[in-house]
Amino acid sequence: MSGKEKSNCPINLSLEVIGDRWTLLIIRDMMFAGKKHFREFLQSDEGVSSRTLADRLQTLQAEGIVTRHDDPNHKLKAVYRLTKAGIDLLPLLVELGVWGNRYRAADPELGAITEELATGGPEAVGRMKRRLASE
Repeated sequence: MSGKEKSNCPINLSLEVIGDRWTLLIIRDMMFAGKKHFREFLQSDEGVSSRTLADRLQTLQAEGIVTRHDDPNHKLKAVYRLTKAGIDLLPLLVELGVWGNRYRAADPELGAITEELATGGPEAVGRMKRRLASE
């Protein structure tokens, strides 16, 4: 999406890349569900279409949020991984999860994960960032 920005406002610049539902859900699945293959993303409860998924993954690659590599265990599969820029979105997703848990009818088990990260403070988020970086 680079080059199409409407303004240089930092919030706008962020939303130009991650401001749609599917992009954040792909990142969520990578962070919290350990998904890394195209078919795994398709199996998410929200039901993203393969065309939309392919488009969002391509955008995430172009923006430096994920990388795509050949899967060493399967010639026809690709592995998607978060970059440092992608991992640095963790606090944002935690706060979105806290808000959704507080003000929406969230699944209690899923809400507990974000609440645990939020109450654990920067140390808990840092541990998870390190885990994501090592994967």
